Amino acid sequence: MPLYNDAMTVLIDRPTWPAHDTTWSHLVSDLSLDELHEFAQRNGIPPRGFDRDHYDVPAERYESLVAAGAVPVTNRELVTRLRASGLRITAKQRKGL
Repeated sequence: MPLYNDAMTVLIDRPTWPAHDTTWSHLVSDLSLDELHEFAQRNGIPPRGFDRDHYDVPAERYESLVAAGAVPVTNRELVTRLRASGLRITAKQRKGL
């Protein structure tokens, strides 16, 4: 059974993506980009962290974002729910942007 509340749709995966001397999480919404941007702004995530359908956030922010209401999910669940929402930007689409 997935760990999430239907009223909260901002999701975060564990910080497992290495870059720039840390690991990174992905922060997404399975409802709307407006919701995602609002959550990010409210929690001090800079706009430069946005990458078309998600924010990249450093490991040091993971716990505070969960405390602020982001729902922790697996990498697989994050992608599955992002695809189901229609907000996912595929690798093929990224090449065309």
